[in-house]
This record gives sequence, structure tokens and C-alpha cells, in this order.
Amino acid sequence: MYKVHLIGEDKREMYNRFVHSSLRPHFLQTYEWGELKSSTGWQPLRLMVTRDDTPIAAISLLQRKLPLIGGSIFYAPRGPVIGKDFDSKGEEFFWQEVKKLGRKQGAILIKIDPDITVQERDAKARLEDLGFRPAVSVGGFGGIQPRYVFRLDISRTEDELMAGMASKTRYNLRLAIRKGVKVRRGENKNDLRVFYDILKETAERDRFLIRDYSYFEKIWDLFIAADTARLFLAEYQGKVIAGTIAFHCGNRVWYLYGASSNQHRNVMPNYLLQWEMIRWAKSLNCTVYDMRGVPPSADPNNPLAGLYRFKKGFGADFTEFIGDYDLPFSTVRYFLWQWGMAAYEKYLNYVKHKQKGQEEH
Repeated sequence: MYKVHLIGEDKREMYNRFVHSSLRPHFLQTYEWGELKSSTGWQPLRLMVTRDDTPIAAISLLQRKLPLIGGSIFYAPRGPVIGKDFDSKGEEFFWQEVKKLGRKQGAILIKIDPDITVQERDAKARLEDLGFRPAVSVGGFGGIQPRYVFRLDISRTEDELMAGMASKTRYNLRLAIRKGVKVRRGENKNDLRVFYDILKETAERDRFLIRDYSYFEKIWDLFIAADTARLFLAEYQGKVIAGTIAFHCGNRVWYLYGASSNQHRNVMPNYLLQWEMIRWAKSLNCTVYDMRGVPPSADPNNPLAGLYRFKKGFGADFTEFIGDYDLPFSTVRYFLWQWGMAAYEKYLNYVKHKQKGQEEH
């Protein structure tokens, strides 16, 4: 018999245990990620379906109210998560319950960007059979996850992983070691503050926005303190010059945040940091190390081409996901949502080009 459960704090451990053991575990679907996003305007809702008291599927939904058109949206980053006993009847029951919850909460759609690659055509077709449709690409929607990533199979030995790297990557990694760069684990929030200060330096240099320090404090409290994430700091001549944060869930580790000082970049701390995160993932018996977002190609005209080359150099495989899909609950308001988002994207592009023109003059 199938049953649906809304997951509260009292069932947090059971929910997380299932996420970690699921077929496609992801830290973005953990209970704690919903708690983190609750500080940024989202309301987390978690739903689980069991069959004969055994969990078979779950989803962590983030709900946000919509201005003007009313209602709200559901967003399930890299969701749902499914168990090995998930079947077609359970799948149908699961999505019907998600729809019921959506209508009850006044949602006009659920947006997902599942951990499904473009090669998995059957899984993609099944989503479309369930009523999901490819979403219009909107750069202004802050929840969308990277469509292109590099993933590294770390089931091999360290020697095999080293041999699989590009020669320049291997050289830079060994250079960092030879120059005396040391990587250590961040031990407390003083270390976190050091990392954040370097992250601000990186953001100013590379021109991207970062969240307030309070957000990273929550990451510490929810993940790092529980050892489901780890802060890595690279030191040179007694000073921290770079750092990273990696997350763990199930058989996978993700590299999420990276920062490097403007000083001593020539001693290649970022290469050693990646290697130490890979080694940490292997110590957890993980088989996948996910280096997260990259541009769709190594086009030298793309400002992120260097990031592509850096991650590819570790011998990782380029991975493309199917992107984000919407399941509308209200046809009229979904149309208004699409129209509004398209207009918003045009506005963002206008502002971007205007700023660029001002910089050129």
C-alpha cells in the first residue's frame, strides 16, 4: 500500500537516510538544504512516498510566492530522489500527491532540473509523458542548476587518477606540493571568515556576486558542523591563500565554492585543493566527484573558457543534463509566468548591454 508523508523535523533523519541511499543522491535534496534556503525567501516542503512502510521516492520542494500574478512556484533542485524499488504505479501515485500538494499550496507549477543526462532518453521521455515540458530558458531565475558540469569517476586508485590528468594539470599539482603549499581542513568559524574574505576578493576580481557572510555561517551550522560538507584551506608561507567548500551526499561529492587570493597565485593552490577534495571523496567511499558548472564548450571567446580547461584537466567527463522542466498546475497563470519571465530576461539583457556600453565609453 502506498502512503504519502509530509516530512517535518521529527522525520529529518529518516528522510536524509533515504536521500543518501537513493539512486541519484544529491545534497540539494537533503533536509538541510531546504533549511538553508528558508533564509533566502523560500519555504521548504518535503514529501515522501512509502510502499508497505518502505520509502520509494521523496522530494524537497522550495516554494516562493509570486508578485503580481499571485500564487507561488515549487522548485525541486535536482529532484526528485528515487529508491531502487520505485515502480510505475508508485511513480504515478507520487506525482499525483505532488500535484495535490501544489494545488493546496496555490502553486502554479513545479520546476525541476533533474539529475538526468541528455543520453538518458527514456527518462526524459517519461517526464514528458507525465506532463512535464521543457522550460523556457530564463537567466533571471536564480534556482536553476548548471546544465553542463564535469564529473570524475573516482572509483580508480589515486595513481590511476593522477595518470588520467592532463600533463599540465599534473605538473601544476606537483608544483604546488614542491613549493610548499599545504591544504588543511577548516576547523572553526574563524577559518570560515578567512575563507569568506578571500571569496570577496575573488568576487571583486572576477566580477560576480556572492551572498552575505550569514549565509555561509548557516552552511557551516547545517553542513560543515555535521561533516556533510568540508571547508578546505590552502596555506603558503603561513598564510591562507585559497579555499574551497565541498558537499557530500551518498556516493558523491560536489565542489561548490572556490576562492583564491590575488597573491601567490603562481604556486597553484587551486590544483592541490581539487586533489585534496578528491582524496576526501575517496575516503568516504564515493565513486563520483562532481566539479559543477562549466560553459558548454571550450570556446576561447567565452570568458569562462579557462574554467572549462581547468576542470577538464583533471580527467573528468563533460556531462550535459536535460535542463529544467516545468509541470504546470494552472494553464492561464503558467502562461502569465512565462510571459513575465521572458520580459524580465529581456530587461536583464538590456541592463547588461547598457552597462557594457558605459564601460566601453
